[in-house]
Amino acid sequence: MTGLVLGGILALVASGFVLVFGMMDIINFAHGIFFALGSYFAYTSLSLIGNFWIALLVVPFAVGIVGFATEYLMLRPLAGRAPTYSLLATFGFTLAAIQAIRLIWGKTGLPFTTPDSLIGATDLGVVIFPTYRLFVIIVTGGIIISLWLFIEKTSLGSIIRAGTADSLMAQALGINIARVWSLVFALGCALAGVAGVLAAPMQGVYAEMGLTIIIECFVIVVVAGLGSIKGAVISSLMIGTTVSIATLIYSPMANVVIFLLMIVVLLIRPAGLFGTRA
Repeated sequence: MTGLVLGGILALVASGFVLVFGMMDIINFAHGIFFALGSYFAYTSLSLIGNFWIALLVVPFAVGIVGFATEYLMLRPLAGRAPTYSLLATFGFTLAAIQAIRLIWGKTGLPFTTPDSLIGATDLGVVIFPTYRLFVIIVTGGIIISLWLFIEKTSLGSIIRAGTADSLMAQALGINIARVWSLVFALGCALAGVAGVLAAPMQGVYAEMGLTIIIECFVIVVVAGLGSIKGAVISSLMIGTTVSIATLIYSPMANVVIFLLMIVVLLIRPAGLFGTRA
C-alpha cells in the first residue's frame, strides 16, 4: 500500500515528463521544479485561504500557466536546435528556480499540515492504513486513468499522438504544432504540480525537493523506456513498491535499490522494459 502511494506520486511526475519528451523531444531537466512549485503554491494558498481542497484544484492550473510561460519564453526559441541546448537551458532554469524559491519562501523547509478530514486511519479489513495516503492512491489512480482516456479517446489526444508520431505531417495537415507543444508542456507541468500538492503533507516542503524527484523520474523513464507513458506508470509503481519493501527490510538500502533495479533492467533490456530499439 505504501508502495502504491509513492508509485502514484512518481507516476504523475514521470507521465508529464514522458508526455513532454514524446511530443517535443525535449529532456526537461526542470520538470522537478514544477513539482516543487506545486508544493510551495499549495503552502501559500493554504496560508492565505486555509482550504486544502481549493489548493488541490487551483494550484495545478497555476503551475501549468508557469509551465506555459516557460515553454514560450525559454524553450520555443530553441526549437529545431540540438537537444543539448534545451537540456542545458532547463538545467540552468532549475538552478535559478531553486535560488528564487529560497529568496521567496526562505532556505529552511516548511511544514504542511494534513487536511482535518483526512487525518487518522481507515480500517480496510486486512490492514489499517492512513486515510490521507489512501486518498493519494485514489486521486493519483483517477488522474492517471483520466490522462489515458484524454490521450486515447479525445480528438485533442489524437492530435497529440499524431504530433508525437510525425510532427511535420501533422503540421502539413493544418495542425498548429507550436500551440499543441505549449499545451502539452503546460499539461506535463500541471501533472507535476498536482503531485507536489499531494506529496506536501507527507514529506513537507523544501527547495531541493524538485532535484530529488527528477533523479527518480530519470530512473523511472530509463527503466520503462523513453516515450512510453504506460511504461512510466508501471515502472513508477514497481519502483515505489521496491523502495517501500527495501525501507521495511533495511532502510539505508532505499536510496540505492532503485539504481540497482535500473542497472539490472539495462543489462537485460538496454531499451527499457517497454522501449524499442531505435
